[in-house]
Amino acid sequence: MASAPGSPVRVRFCPSPTGNPHVGLVRTALFNWAFARHHQGTLVFRIEDTDAARDSEESYHQLLDAMRWLGFDWDEGPEVGGPHAPYRQSQRMDVYQDVAQKLLDAGHAYHCYCSQEELDTRREAARAAGKPSGYDGHCRDLTEAQVEEYQAQGRTPIVRFRMPDETITFNDLVRGELTFTPENVPDYGIVRANGAPLYTLVNPVDDALMEITHVLRGEDLLSSTPRQIALYKALTELGIAKRVPEFGHLPYVMGEGNKKLSKRDPQASLNLYREQGFLPEGLLNYLSLLGWSLSADKDVFSIEEMVAAFDISDVNPNPARFDLKKCEAINGDHIRMLDVKEFTERCRPWLKAPFAPWAPEAFDEAKWQAIAPHAQTRLKVLSEITDNVDFLFLPEPVEDEASWTKAMKEGSDALLRTAREKLESADWTSPESLKEAVLAAGEVYGLKLGKAQAPLRVAVTGRTVGLPLFESLEVLGREKTLARIDAALVKLGA
Repeated sequence: MASAPGSPVRVRFCPSPTGNPHVGLVRTALFNWAFARHHQGTLVFRIEDTDAARDSEESYHQLLDAMRWLGFDWDEGPEVGGPHAPYRQSQRMDVYQDVAQKLLDAGHAYHCYCSQEELDTRREAARAAGKPSGYDGHCRDLTEAQVEEYQAQGRTPIVRFRMPDETITFNDLVRGELTFTPENVPDYGIVRANGAPLYTLVNPVDDALMEITHVLRGEDLLSSTPRQIALYKALTELGIAKRVPEFGHLPYVMGEGNKKLSKRDPQASLNLYREQGFLPEGLLNYLSLLGWSLSADKDVFSIEEMVAAFDISDVNPNPARFDLKKCEAINGDHIRMLDVKEFTERCRPWLKAPFAPWAPEAFDEAKWQAIAPHAQTRLKVLSEITDNVDFLFLPEPVEDEASWTKAMKEGSDALLRTAREKLESADWTSPESLKEAVLAAGEVYGLKLGKAQAPLRVAVTGRTVGLPLFESLEVLGREKTLARIDAALVKLGA
């Protein structure tokens, strides 16, 4: 296990408010939050909303709502405040303009007048010659006369950062020592021609001013790290930054076909998991396994256990595949870990419109309380509760012809009649008594319990699978159960 950081930990989670939050973003938030909490450090929640064309206020509020639903708290950021406010980049433009000017004045940056067409032409020539195709430094050392000529042509420059002509080596907290040579890290733009600052400037500047000590982010940003390290060094020289933070690049989350899970993949949407009834603790437990593990023999654990054990050096750098079935299984384990009272309350949204197919007045609280402990043992996600208990609140069972055809074999009418007779005289305060009645009916026809109860289950609930049958019959009650058997016999023509 890695030793504790030498200075107070300050990490940040800085999403852009574009579209619905996705599970890869949640995994990044989780690792930053767990790292901060493990080291009694500070989590800064920052909104990177400088792209007016893509960012939206709706997405901003979705981010805040998602963080609250997941149970993440933050020490500085929106709705909390802090010493480095504001925490939305769109409200910090004057800060970036000031820093960009200081970089220009100190010679760490310069104006570049190259047109896109010129850049493309030179890049193609470099590729053809087998050379690196990044920016070639054309405007690095323009004379006053050259600048005047470009300005006379009406060209508006961008601002480029001047990369030092040196190899950059750093220790990645996840991947170990990494080295980048100068030819592979060319000068890069930090301010657009219209004066708008780019991510390449605003992200490191905010990290510097907010005194971030550790940057834990996705592997897709690894190539930008040497550029940021060089910028941090320049900011330190100018007195804007106190240090170069440590970096840790988290592994890709892979989707179907071993492709990186993108925001456009349906299974990437956090809202999908909320709507399906995943528990925040179940989803976070599974996402933590995408690159990290508590121990070799324990996949199910609480968020508190994760925080106590989390060490960034234990993160596996290899890509992690998102397995929906395993995610559901772990969520089911967390459902069963809930107190029964908590379970009944968490199911509430799926017992009402628009999810519930029954009339609101048909819902029976006593029946719900009675069936809930049995339902809790069966669910993988909370949304499954609706189909599992609808037989209790609908006037008649769901019409499912496939289930009917599967269960109602030849002789099912005789079996149902016998089962009805046995059930009519059974003790309806005891599921065991109801089971004995159906067993006795099956024995008449040489059937074991599994085959004996199949027609009865479909007759009463409409489905071939569901909650424990005899506990369900007890909750439904003698009168309704016998009435549904009678209705099934009529349908069978018996």
